[in-house]
This record gives sequence, C-alpha cells and structure tokens, in this order.
Amino acid sequence: MPKQKTHKGMKKRFKVSATGKVKHRSAFRGHLLSSKSSKRKRRLRKDGIVVGAEAKSIRDSLIPGA
Repeated sequence: MPKQKTHKGMKKRFKVSATGKVKHRSAFRGHLLSSKSSKRKRRLRKDGIVVGAEAKSIRDSLIPGA
C-alpha cells in the first residue's frame, strides 16, 4: 500500500500548532494597504484559527498517517 502524501498546497498555507490547532495567515494583507487603517492592519497581523470540520480535513492532509 503506498504512503499518503502531505498536501503541499496546504503545507504552504496552514500550520498545525503543538496543541493541534490549525493556524492560517489573515487575508487582505498582500497589497493595497495604504487605504486600510493602521488599526485594521494591526489586527490583520495575527494568525487566524480554523475551527470545526475544515480544521480536521486540513490536519488530516498535513499529517498523513496520523
């Protein structure tokens, strides 16, 4: 039986923390930042956390065999 491979696209976008939470980079931080307020940009610096069934499917794709 072949091994299950890590999904490389997800590996670049998500990170699994030590406690098993799935973190992702906030959207709207790439460009056109001059029109956004400092407060908004500051809030977007923090990583978001994926919850529920989506988090489970991402975790399964990132940690094959676990």
